[in-house]
Amino acid sequence: MKYAFIAEHRLLFSIRAMCRCLRVQPSGFYAWLKDPLSKRAQEDQRQTELIRAAWSESGKVYGYRKLHDDLADMGESCCPNRVARLTRLAGIRAQIGYRRRPGQYGGKPSLAVDNTLDRRFDAEAPDKAWVTDITYIRTHEGFAYLAVVIDLFSRRVVGWSMQARQTTNVVLQALLAAVWRRKPKGRVLVHSDQGSQFTSMEWASFLKHHDLQPSMSRRGNCHDNAVAESFFNLLKRERIRRKVYRTRDEARRDVFDYIEMFYNPTRKHARNGMLSPIEFERQHKATPEGV
Repeated sequence: MKYAFIAEHRLLFSIRAMCRCLRVQPSGFYAWLKDPLSKRAQEDQRQTELIRAAWSESGKVYGYRKLHDDLADMGESCCPNRVARLTRLAGIRAQIGYRRRPGQYGGKPSLAVDNTLDRRFDAEAPDKAWVTDITYIRTHEGFAYLAVVIDLFSRRVVGWSMQARQTTNVVLQALLAAVWRRKPKGRVLVHSDQGSQFTSMEWASFLKHHDLQPSMSRRGNCHDNAVAESFFNLLKRERIRRKVYRTRDEARRDVFDYIEMFYNPTRKHARNGMLSPIEFERQHKATPEGV
């Protein structure tokens, strides 16, 4: 870094004066000019470009662990710590989602049920257990409310809905989309928190009519629905926080692109052995156990 500074400013200041101020030898500077990058520095530079390309292909959302996996897929030999160092030096880092909307979250639910899921977030097959939740997205028109349904087997978003109001209908539409898309052959456990949308008579009636078993988090315990919370954190960190939406329709189009074009078919998950949700399900079906 000192030699680079001297080279950049040598037309303005004396080289010997700058070497004296920076406490380096002029002979060292002239040697650096002939071969400014060591072999290790050249390798760092080459792999940094590969990392930057993989990061860009992911929509600039992957952290160093998934980038290390991408480099391994390319046949590059490097350890995760090296990738972490190169990403840090290149300014490649994860972003943090915005905070939960202020408000009151107390009150007595109308129709609460037991926490049957009980934090058992690993399902042995698709369509055995789904989790659902709702969040908000800022736009210039006001808030848009997004409800999702996630299959615990593959972490695939199997249903989602966005509306302008935070009503029971938005979560019902997401669940209806999941039922229509998956057409489960057996009874599915559907886990939610105790928000008003999930404790309504309409929600309970829908679950009963479609032979879905309800489960609810304990009151005020977000960790009981950690998978849904984790997905919303990813969505906001990797996409929403980096955008400014003028309209709710613009936000809806971007959420569609994230879920249907990136998250489900492409985004790697460490839990899935670095496979996307769709690919994880495909490989499960291709095995004798998945038939």
